[in-house]
Amino acid sequence: MKPHIPQPSDEAKQSSRQLCQHIRHEIIAHDNWLPFSRFMELALYHPEFGYYTGGSHKIGGSGDFITAPTLSPLFAQTLARQLNALLPQTAGNIYEFGAGTGRLAAELLTQLSGNLKHYYIIELSAELAQRQRTWLDQQLNPELSAKVIHLIVLPDTFDGIILGNEVLDAMPIERIHYQAGTFHQVGVSIENQQFIQTFKPLSSQTLIQASEAYIPTIEGYTSEIHPAQYAFIATLSQKLARGAMIWIDYGFDAQQYYHPQRNDGTLIGHYRHHTIHDPFFHIGLTDLTAHVNFTDIAQAATDAKLDFIGYTTQANFLLNLGITDLLATAGDVGSAAYFREAAAVQKLLNQHEMGELFKVIAFGKNIDIDWQGFQFGDISHKL
Repeated sequence: MKPHIPQPSDEAKQSSRQLCQHIRHEIIAHDNWLPFSRFMELALYHPEFGYYTGGSHKIGGSGDFITAPTLSPLFAQTLARQLNALLPQTAGNIYEFGAGTGRLAAELLTQLSGNLKHYYIIELSAELAQRQRTWLDQQLNPELSAKVIHLIVLPDTFDGIILGNEVLDAMPIERIHYQAGTFHQVGVSIENQQFIQTFKPLSSQTLIQASEAYIPTIEGYTSEIHPAQYAFIATLSQKLARGAMIWIDYGFDAQQYYHPQRNDGTLIGHYRHHTIHDPFFHIGLTDLTAHVNFTDIAQAATDAKLDFIGYTTQANFLLNLGITDLLATAGDVGSAAYFREAAAVQKLLNQHEMGELFKVIAFGKNIDIDWQGFQFGDISHKL
């Protein structure tokens, strides 16, 4: 039986229609063809109507998806153990990208107060930034709240820990299609007043090289490459004077990502906790995302001369840092509070939930510590 998908409000429908009109105008202005990456950028980040830059609630039970920090404070408390070991060797700064609801920031600020100088949040969405500020002011005392600084542009240099949970998957991707011995770039056109996906032979040498490196030459094979992710990691790596980068996201190594049987890539939509396979479904109201190619992330950082630290599953990372010890302090065994946290931890660790699909990758520069999070279960050899 087909699941019931809630209808958007009239206001949301109007917002989506206005965004579609902007996209149509841009497609027409470019001879009826836009790269899929540009379509995805507009759908997610249009200044007024984009999914992340608009005003709708996206995260949590009433939104479109659940994130680890919203599941349990134990996620942040466990992560803080690794960060507390790192911060004393830096200027004491955290730089969080895409802070979502602000829950991770609030919990980390409490856990890191002794070592933390500033907590910078780099956030493109003014609406999300305001919501984060409101939440943090409600949760923190004035001294801790004052450590939070929102940025809309990158600083010249980073001295501290760059952190991102489910950030990389939200970056626009290029869709590549192999057909008749040639790599094609997937684009978006208009036909009969509808958006459709169309193909053009690749002309960019950068895209050709990336496609040749990753995409199997199998007739009809379609997948994603991630030039925006690579450029993002490369830029941050070049700006990191001292400290570390830690990225937590869902994805695979390149061999697993581009397996011959994964012949339609990983692009997916999320709408009100439903999985959507049509990228044109409620444009601007549906989250579009693709898994992370962690081999490419490792390549970008090491190309920029960062030290590669480790790569493991979220389950291994959290277990290495003692999340089960923290669970034991969550309440009396048998209490409602304990069962609630135990269920959340199970979701964070279970291989069929977030534990196996989500990975953690880290890089460093001019620091020397024992990285407890990668002590056991490192899978760097797969990269």
